[in-house]
Amino acid sequence: MSLSAQWLDELRARTLLSSVIAPSVKLIKAGREFKACCPFHNEKTPSFTVNDEKGFYHCFGCGAHGDAIRFLTDQRGLPFMDAVKELAGKAGMEVPAPDPRDRERQERSAGLHDVMSAAQKWFAEQLNGIEGGEARAYLSNRGIDPKAVDRFGLGLAPDSRGKLKAALKDMGEGKLVETGMLIQPEEGNKASYDRFRGRLMIPIRDARGRVIAFGGRILGPGEPKYLNSPDTPLFDKGRTLYNIDRAGPASRAAKRLIVVEGYMDVIALDRAGIAEVVAPNGTAVTEAQLERMWRLDAQPICCFDGDAAGQKAAIRAATRALPHLAPERTLRFVALPSGLDPDDLVRSGGRAAIEQLFAAPEPLVERLWRYEVEAAPLDTPEARAGLKQRLMEHAQVIGDPNLRQLYRDEWLRKFDALVRPQQQQGRSLYPRREWRKQGGRFVPPEKPPGLAMRSIGKGGIDRETARALVLGHALYPDAIGDHVEALAALPITDKPAAKLRDRMVDLIMSGQMLDRPELTTILASEDTAAAWRDVSNGGDIGFSFTRTKGDPELARRDLGLAVEALIAKSEIELALAEATRRLERDFSETAYAEQQRLIEAKKSYNDRLASLASNE
Repeated sequence: MSLSAQWLDELRARTLLSSVIAPSVKLIKAGREFKACCPFHNEKTPSFTVNDEKGFYHCFGCGAHGDAIRFLTDQRGLPFMDAVKELAGKAGMEVPAPDPRDRERQERSAGLHDVMSAAQKWFAEQLNGIEGGEARAYLSNRGIDPKAVDRFGLGLAPDSRGKLKAALKDMGEGKLVETGMLIQPEEGNKASYDRFRGRLMIPIRDARGRVIAFGGRILGPGEPKYLNSPDTPLFDKGRTLYNIDRAGPASRAAKRLIVVEGYMDVIALDRAGIAEVVAPNGTAVTEAQLERMWRLDAQPICCFDGDAAGQKAAIRAATRALPHLAPERTLRFVALPSGLDPDDLVRSGGRAAIEQLFAAPEPLVERLWRYEVEAAPLDTPEARAGLKQRLMEHAQVIGDPNLRQLYRDEWLRKFDALVRPQQQQGRSLYPRREWRKQGGRFVPPEKPPGLAMRSIGKGGIDRETARALVLGHALYPDAIGDHVEALAALPITDKPAAKLRDRMVDLIMSGQMLDRPELTTILASEDTAAAWRDVSNGGDIGFSFTRTKGDPELARRDLGLAVEALIAKSEIELALAEATRRLERDFSETAYAEQQRLIEAKKSYNDRLASLASNE
């Protein structure tokens, strides 16, 4: 029967776990979960939980754990396919027809699992044998006792090109090559040889506890420090998390999930009594790995090394997560002391030192803010404009519109407090509560003296850009709220564009939430009708956001980038005017260099606007 992982995931997603378990077990609602006395062992106090959101049950008494399929096979004794057919019938899904090739693949996979299991046992034997002295000494120095060695199935690959090949010859050379345990040279008829040599062997298991790959740490000098199995029919490096088999049940008991950089970090935290820990397999965290983490915990804690590489890994994880954030689904971060990894911290302070860090993790929004602020000095207008630009670009990739707006608001508030000391109380540049009606329309409060926005040229924004911005916000009205204050303050001298802009701001500030048909209908009527005909009949202006059939996500992103580029350009123009005045009063090499730098920065933002217009 051809049942792909995607099909089974869809079946689980369409199945309400509590409805499957309720006929056999009396469930009691407890917050977001259900509790009950475990059906797998005798107990009087409920320790069995059912979580519909995550699709898993777990017993804290006997360790029973699984999904709807597992419950029917373990509790009711149904064969796997019978359990699948029963759930599929209730979910309205058609079970795929039998595929002879699928049976062959399953049989081959079963054989490959046997190969990996045999390899792990052989490596463990070598660790305990004559050649394992150096590896055992290394483990002892790391504080890894024999119980931990057995728990994680650690072993040793002898420094030989053919010992594993000879020991597992009955498994078949083809399977050893297919699982990545042997390397088959491409050129000529050269013999295959052992992939792992002279390394401490760390088994990588799937969620069911089956060995699917290995990570090998070199014991002496040499590179690479860690060598992983290649991708195989059993192992997809970007979709697998190390220690997922043990961390899954442990994370539900601890109600958290810790993410660290490497294998030894996992083992170090386990040594401190923290089992709910996973690690990517020597690569940056992938989207697939994020999804696996979020299935265990909505807010995993990333605990990466305190060195520069570790902090870069943290930022890569943060930016990788941004497009996939959702309400109550995020990442949190722990900053280890500089130069230390989790193993160092466990050695120096034990579990108490680690738990002290985990007690106050840093939210993703704060971690990215801190990273961007510390990226470079903010002593010039260009640097401050660059900070703002980077933050808005981060916010723009967030898929959830409500979160995208909240991130923008949070970062803009922090930015204003950072660069405008008079705004230290956390007020935004134009707090909406201070907007007032004047002459029948909403207007912002008087702008403070010296505000950079006033410097966008005496003639205001050029006609083409102004019309493009207005048309873009009319076509994508949900983007207006992202920067309504900046949109209202932009000096648009083109009268039709200014009239439409003012009307859109009035509607938003009145609290109306409008989609494209509703807004364009309003703009095409009343006293804005002539202005709308003039602007909307201008043809394709060239920006992604002026095309009615463009990509909405690209359009909203480019709208945000265009507004931010105009604001940044305005700050630079203000600084350029001041630098020119200083130069005219008293010529110096320093003043001249400052003026030239600002001229280049202004050109850069002009180029950025031009690139948006050409849709690059």
